[in-house]
Amino acid sequence: MASQREDGDGISEVSLAELIALRARVGSARMAPLSTRAARHGQQSSRLYGRGMDYAESRVYQAGDDVRRLDWRLTARSGKLHTKLFQEDREGCLLILLDTHASMHFGTRARFKSVQAARAAALAAWFASRAGERVAMLGFGGVDQWLTPQAGAHGALAVCGALARWHAAGRAQAQQPLSDALARAAHVARGASRVLLISDGFSCDAAARQRLIELTRHAGVAVLITADVLELELAPPGRYPLEHAGERREVPLQSTRQLTDFRQVLGAGPRRLVELAGSLGLRHASIDTAADPLDAVADLIGRKRSPR
Repeated sequence: MASQREDGDGISEVSLAELIALRARVGSARMAPLSTRAARHGQQSSRLYGRGMDYAESRVYQAGDDVRRLDWRLTARSGKLHTKLFQEDREGCLLILLDTHASMHFGTRARFKSVQAARAAALAAWFASRAGERVAMLGFGGVDQWLTPQAGAHGALAVCGALARWHAAGRAQAQQPLSDALARAAHVARGASRVLLISDGFSCDAAARQRLIELTRHAGVAVLITADVLELELAPPGRYPLEHAGERREVPLQSTRQLTDFRQVLGAGPRRLVELAGSLGLRHASIDTAADPLDAVADLIGRKRSPR
């Protein structure tokens, strides 16, 4: 087993062991029926309680696929393993769109926003796995990578591993507008039935509105805003050490005006994303870095916790 240092401290670095352990918490949750979109197939929306039996297509075998669904004829012709997809199989896919900008590597309570986002993404992946969905993930900002859809526990474990690797890759200063990320998400994940955007909102641009509208025509979209407490609430008076681009400064915040202006600047990103999601009627939630993300994730992707 990796040491705590090698695995990440779960504060400023992602702990892979923690992400995997979150599976147990999802395992005790009560699952609600999954609403899917079938309009693009000329059908009415329906609720899924299991896998469908209407054949849709076949694709190359992916880790975690049910071997009982192998398409032996196509496998024999092509020389490569292929899996049969049925109508609900093709639609049951969750895409996690993860913000990896440098602004996410910030936090004054419990952990960095980036670490909290990773915890939320892992929970979403475990929920999808338990629901029988495939799960894919697209990183944008500091890390621009795509994790192809996978089913079952293999899919959730792949997400956990990618979260740890992407976080350890560094804090690149690259800036990618949210609209560009949404456009790419629509292109690479046409089969996704649901999209969960996890971001602090600082990449939110004017063009993101239309991109979100376009994305909602093909998938259900939910938004989880991760923010530091200082981005959400007025800070108590005092002197605050801040570091930016390698330069460390101490900012005095004493008057109400100074505190209000500070929060306006610091909280601009989360505020923009909350307003955008609300104006489009998207399911959304905000969590700070000290919160337990389980309830927020469960609500956003349509799952219910077991009654206590």
